[in-house]
Amino acid sequence: MKRDARPDFEAFAGDLFGEIMLADSAAAVSVQKKPLSRFVPGLAIAAIAGAAAAWLAQNYGVPVILAGLLIGLAVNFASADPRTHDGLDAASRHGLRAGIVLLGCQVTAAQVAAMGLVPFAGLALVMAAALLAALAAARATGQSASAGLLGGGATAICGASAALALYGVIGRERIDQAQFTLTLVILAAASAIALVTYPPLTQMLGFSDAQAGFLVGASIHDVAQAIGAGFAVSDAAGAQATVVKLTRVAMLAPLVTLAALWIAKAEPLPAGVGRARVPMLPGFILAFLGLVAINSLIPLPPMLAAHALTASKTLLLLAVTATAMRTRTDLLLGLGWRAVMPVLAATIASLVVALAFAQWVIA
Repeated sequence: MKRDARPDFEAFAGDLFGEIMLADSAAAVSVQKKPLSRFVPGLAIAAIAGAAAAWLAQNYGVPVILAGLLIGLAVNFASADPRTHDGLDAASRHGLRAGIVLLGCQVTAAQVAAMGLVPFAGLALVMAAALLAALAAARATGQSASAGLLGGGATAICGASAALALYGVIGRERIDQAQFTLTLVILAAASAIALVTYPPLTQMLGFSDAQAGFLVGASIHDVAQAIGAGFAVSDAAGAQATVVKLTRVAMLAPLVTLAALWIAKAEPLPAGVGRARVPMLPGFILAFLGLVAINSLIPLPPMLAAHALTASKTLLLLAVTATAMRTRTDLLLGLGWRAVMPVLAATIASLVVALAFAQWVIA
């Protein structure tokens, strides 16, 4: 039977040798390149939704990531139009990687070293407690280890940014998009609650600036809210919270690497499903480490670092909004209370351990 020579990949969907045939017949079959304009509808609607989220955050104090998630979910009917798919997928995938890479402009090796050995040990305990609590909660509620790793790792490092990075190595084959989106929603909500409640808690307990800065920097997920909570106590507490929080951000690369290795063994994918193997260091994590190294050797000008932070937040907001728009709300609502437990357990564990360490170890 004669095969149609049109550049239609679906014609080879049932053919095990379709890709080989396409490659071998490349000289004979003219494959038309898809225009870049295919990205415009999806990127435009994600940008509009992201701008609305930024406006809400600026004028009403709503956490910008939470606003982006809610607006994205509210207008997810737009993703029913196939013309938006390429742009939304590009924003959710490539936008998140670029945003995470740019976070490297905010971290230096000197900042990590300046924190000191004792606070660093406490920070390691807080991160370990968050991961273990999330894994235990996932197992107790009948969820996969991937769900625990996603919730615990995101809580341990930097909230939505870490969740996006971890989702990149865990893969859609192990965690569906509805579970991922709900995790982002719970992370944003927990971080917003912590911003309001943790500073009064430190004052009620009579914490010093060093203790308060460690507590909020080690236990609040979102970078901006952790630093903001520190400065809500005092300038000295804010400076301490900044160092502690950026140290957590620096742990993103090793955590993602270990997560990739562990999840490949704990939940191996069936043969022929997804990637054949999980890379030890994803490319965007290598780029993140490269920027950290450059920033450590040649500190970036403050204005350039500020612009990089703004660009990172913008890209991550676009990625979160696009991900929410591509999520089916019926699946999200059907997840139930069990899907919330890993993040909730990790949040409580990180607060308890950080509180105990700040009270009994840090002077």
